[in-house]
Formats: sequence, structure tokens, C-alpha cells
Amino acid sequence: MDRPYDIVLFGATGFTGALTAEYLAAHGTGTWAVAGRNPAKLEALRDRLGVDLPLLRADVTDPASLREIAAAARVVISTVGPYVTYGEPLVAACAEAGTDYVDLTGEPEFVDLMYLKYHARAAETGARLVHACGFDSVPHDLGVYFTVQRLPEDVPLSVRGYVRASGVPSSGTVHSAIMAAAHLREAARLHRERLRAEPSVTGRRIRAVQGRPHRNAGLGAWALPLPTLDPDVVRRSATALDRYGPDFAYSHFAGVRHLTSAVGLAAGSAGLMAAARLGPVRDRLLDRFVSGDGPSPERRARSWFSVHFAGEGGGRKVVTKVSGGDPGYEETAKMLAESALCLAFDDLPETAGQVTTAEAMGDPLLARLQRAGLEFTVVGSTG
Repeated sequence: MDRPYDIVLFGATGFTGALTAEYLAAHGTGTWAVAGRNPAKLEALRDRLGVDLPLLRADVTDPASLREIAAAARVVISTVGPYVTYGEPLVAACAEAGTDYVDLTGEPEFVDLMYLKYHARAAETGARLVHACGFDSVPHDLGVYFTVQRLPEDVPLSVRGYVRASGVPSSGTVHSAIMAAAHLREAARLHRERLRAEPSVTGRRIRAVQGRPHRNAGLGAWALPLPTLDPDVVRRSATALDRYGPDFAYSHFAGVRHLTSAVGLAAGSAGLMAAARLGPVRDRLLDRFVSGDGPSPERRARSWFSVHFAGEGGGRKVVTKVSGGDPGYEETAKMLAESALCLAFDDLPETAGQVTTAEAMGDPLLARLQRAGLEFTVVGSTG
């Protein structure tokens, strides 16, 4: 595509946006630019990075400005959330311009709505709309992809994922979680509508199964069903890729060391969902997490995540692990930037419309992330 920029980063002056800009400045190739609504903040970011970057003005309230950056780029990165509030105009612009798009949303409502409104147009123009390119949902989507490749082909497969993490969630993640809890009914309606709109799968059965709480002796942890976007991303990858077999099921859990912590987490989650439906309480919760704030470099350096996957099929069992550093910020910025670089420069399968990381990028993105320091390892196998 004959466009002036390989990548445009929109929202570069936010906390995660700035970390993504720092990563691109250190590891990126080609021509890239940063975009946002505040020229002074963009100039300060450029000065801090020490890179001669083009600065583009764009604002979610000005659709024409978003169409301009979409038309000027091969790939657009968006770090402006909550996406259900601010994300649609840029997705619309990229779908119309045939421009690849990545974000770090973990909002099921937004992803389903964007599929219903823009998947068909993006498929026509050749745009690849890849949501959830941060901690939601790259480690889980590519972790299952990595696990499936170590199981037999053409047999029923099942995989269970167990997430453990230590770190401070981003303000955007907290805002998204609160808004998702407040919109549960609308999100459920959109998801049903999206499932009806998706092409049917012939001769295969693909499921995201909500498992039950249980004790995982191998991990030494209690497993609680984790109702995030991740299982549905895995389901869509499995639907798109025959390698997941004729009958595939995935279940997603949080791994918690102690029973009291598991009970507290479950009670806290239920309380948050109830509180989020009350307007004044929701507003107070949102005010506690200011957009653009984030933990110190020292706190991020102490943060980590790991996801264990237990896969089985055809008489074989395998346990794999995806692990890395600070999930909410450092690793999310890395995953997001590498996803954009992969779309811009790597030899990838022909896809278009709303696609997942495994479907659109698969092995090339997996290789990029491994070179960047994320660990994808086989812990054990039998059979």
C-alpha cells in the first residue's frame, strides 16, 4: 500500500500509549507517526523519545481527523479507551479505508458490536481488524495455538487455561471492567446477535465451555472460572483454523493459591458487578482510576504473569506455559506494538475483516513475541 506511514499510533500520550511509543522507538522499523488531540503533549513525547516523529492531530470527536490518519497508514494502533465509549469512529475509518487496525481492548461488548457493524465492510476493503492485542488476549489466544500444535491432528481436543498474575491493572482495564459489568444485559444481547451473524461451521464443533471451580493439584492452586473476553477469542481462532480439530473445547480459569483468596476474589467480583449497575457508585469507582495514571517503573519491574495450559486429545496430554513481566503495561505495550509490526511487515495468510491474532498472524507473531522475551514453553507431556 502506497501510504506515507507504515504505522500510526493513536493515543500515544496516554500511559500505555506512551509505553507503546517507547517500544516502537526502540524496536520498530519503517516509518511511523504518533497521533492525538493535544499537540503540546505529542511534542513533549517526541522530545522525550528523542526520535524525529511526525505528529498528527486526531480526536475521537472529529471523525474526519480519524479518516485522515486511517488513509495515511498501513496499520493504525489505538490505545484510546474505554473502547465502547471512544473506539468506534476509528474502527469505522479503518474498515472503510482498508487499513489494518489493532487495539488492546478486553471489552466483549465492543468487540461484538464492531463485528456486527464493520466486519463485512472490512472484508470488502481488505482491512484486518484485530482487537485484544494486549494481555487480553494475546497470551491466551497464542498460548492455546501453541498448545494445539503439540497435540495430534484431526482428533477431538480440549484445553484449559489457568491465569496467574501479580501487578497493577491499568486504569483502562479497570474502566473497561466496570463498564462491562454495567452493560451485562446489552453485552449478552449483542453476543447472541453476533453468534447468529457468524458463518456456521460445517462438520466441526467448537466451544468455549465455562468450567467449574476446582483444585488443580499440578499448579497447587484453586481454579475459578474467569468470565473475560479471552475464551471467545480462542473460540473464534479455533473456528477459523482447522488445526484445532473436529471437536474443540476451551475453558478459562484464574489460578488462586489459597482457598480464602479464591472465596474473596469471587465475592469481590460479585460485589463489583453489583456496584457497577448503580450509577453513583459506578461513578465513584471510575473516579478512583484516572486515565493516564499508572504504576512506577519499579512497581512494573516486580510484576509478572503466567498462564498454564492443559491440553489433551488423541491419547496425548501436554502442559504448556506462557509467561512474562508486567501484564498490564510493559508486556501489553510490547504485544500491541509487535502485533502492529507483524501486520505491517511479515508474510501472513490472506485474511480480512475482524480476525484474531492466531488467525491473522499465528506463527510470525509467536516468533516475534518469543524474540521479544515472552516465554512459550512445554512444561510436560505424556502419550
